Order: sequence, then structure tokens, then C-alpha cells
Amino acid sequence: MRFFTCLLGLLAISVSGATLQFNFGDYELNSTPTNYQSQLGGTGTPPVWQVISAEVPSAFSPLTGNTPALNRAKVLAQTGVDMTDEHFPMLIYPNEIFRNFKFSAKFKIVSGITEQMAGLVFRFQNVSNFYVVRVSAAGHNVRFYKVVNGVRSDPIGPMLNVAVGEWHKLGVGCEGTQITIYLDDKLIMPALGDNTFTEGKVGFWTKSDSVTCFSDGEVDYTPRVPPAQQMIDTVMAKESRLVGLRIYTVDDTATNTTRIVASNDKAEIGQPGGDSELGAIRDGTVYFGRDKGINNFTMPLHDRNGDFIGALRIKSKSFFGETQETAFTRATMVRKQVEEYCTTGDELRK
Repeated sequence: MRFFTCLLGLLAISVSGATLQFNFGDYELNSTPTNYQSQLGGTGTPPVWQVISAEVPSAFSPLTGNTPALNRAKVLAQTGVDMTDEHFPMLIYPNEIFRNFKFSAKFKIVSGITEQMAGLVFRFQNVSNFYVVRVSAAGHNVRFYKVVNGVRSDPIGPMLNVAVGEWHKLGVGCEGTQITIYLDDKLIMPALGDNTFTEGKVGFWTKSDSVTCFSDGEVDYTPRVPPAQQMIDTVMAKESRLVGLRIYTVDDTATNTTRIVASNDKAEIGQPGGDSELGAIRDGTVYFGRDKGINNFTMPLHDRNGDFIGALRIKSKSFFGETQETAFTRATMVRKQVEEYCTTGDELRK
């Protein structure tokens, strides 16, 4: 081991959770929304997801019954008309992984010869693994099913009439293994239990030649704590002399650059690291500094095979007469505690 010495100098969040809103009003007409990923399950031509102008009920209330005043607004639409039976267009929001949440959106089924459907995909892993709840105007039903390794389960759900050309609201809630499904804010079947997927992404779904509009998508969720942050929080709670912990990994978007992926000060997450963090990850170098009674170490993090997967910055209070060797021993013990919770580099990047 080489030892160097240097002086180391769109969400609304509440106490209970956070809300993410999918607003398509800022996109150009006929454009595909950015910050989303178009995906296709099954076969056929690529989906056509566009922002269009459509008539929508004022404030979408009431959704049924007497026709309310109409306004024009920008909404999301799948306008492709591929009549292939096993053709499932999806538009996925890729920037967040949700575990416990309620996801809802307004939808209007416009047309379709083969199918007339609208759906929400959730706990999405990839096009071969996800949950979906969908409404069929032609089939007069609401159905939930899961896709595992490309194989679709038997559908579950009630018979319900949903007319073409009318706006409705579809919602799904996930709490642990419990899944609840709503139509127009009414629970339409008993809660389902399934533990196939514990977390994942969310998005919009249609089938075959269904032309369908979506608007006012919203996710109310409990923010997920990444594994790296759980490591930091757990060790900070155990060690009273610690004043700071940070985990760094190599930035996937920039060569020879590191960034903070977890910290006791969450405002630091995402900030870049420096040469010492890169040296710890690349070469296993340990850096030490002491300033005003605070020991600063930058040390490599190892996976279960002993490979370097990250860097750990440790700041702790020193005590009178403490030597560099004693400080190093204490820092090594802290590092080992973090590594007990860390088995692979992928866990640091989740």
C-alpha cells in the first residue's frame, strides 16, 4: 500500500414523501417528449409518441356525467396504428426508480380497429419484465397482469364500460407487495399481492393500433434511499466521532472524473471529486490530512472480491496524542463497516 500525506481542505418534497408531475405543456406540438424513453414490447413498428393539442374538460372535473366546458391543451398521444396483435408501445420515465407510490393519469381512448386500450406500466425493469394495468373500451374491462421474461401472466380484473372519446382517470398504488387499482378515483378490485418486482420505473402503455391520449400524469411516492446512502446513514449513526462520510464512484459520463453518490450531507450528492478520490479508486492509494483536530482520510472501497469499486472520504475527530497510525487504524475500521454493506460496484451506482 502506498501512503501519501496531503492537506484535504421538478419535485415537490414533503416530510411524508414527494410528488412528480408529468406535464407535456412545455413541449412543441408534434414532438416526442424528451426525458422519456420510447419502448416496444412484442413486435411491429416503433411506437409514435407525440405531443398534440386536444380538447380536455376544464380541470378534468367532472370526468363523467354532464359534459363540462372544454379547453384545448397539450397532451401526450400514441398515434401509431400498427395492427399487430402482440404490439405494445410504452413511454417510460427513466430518471427515477419507484418502490412505494401511487401513479395516476387521465386518458382518452380515441380510436382503434384491432384494439382500443390505455394503460399504465409500473415497476418496469425492461420490455420483458414489468407490471401493467390497462383499460379496454372494446373489451369492456380493466385488467392487471405482469410480464416476466417476456411471458405474460393470466389477466386479472373486472368487466367495466369505458367509452371511446371520453376522458377518465386510471391509477395504481404500490405499497410493498400490495397493488391497488383505481378508475376515476374508485377502487375497482380487491388489493393484489405480488412480489415479483419490488421497485422499478413507470410509464404509459397502449396496444396494437390504439390511438390514445394521456394527460396529468402524477406520481406520489416515498423517496427511495439508494444502497450507498443506507451504508453512510448506518455507519454515521454507529460512530460518534465521525463528522463526515462520503462515497465516490467514477462518473459514467466523464472520463477520469469522480462524483459523490452518497454523503452524510445530502446536498453534496452529485458534486465532483478530485485527484485523491480518483487515485483511491484507480490505484488503491490512501490519502491522509489533519486540520484543526479533524482527521481526513480518502481510502479505496473494495467489493467482496477485493476489487476497487469506489472511494470513501472519512472525516473524524482526533484526540490528544493520537498518532497517524492510530488514526489510520480507526479509519480502516470505519471502512470495513461500510464494506460490510457493500458487495458489488453496481450497488454503489443504484
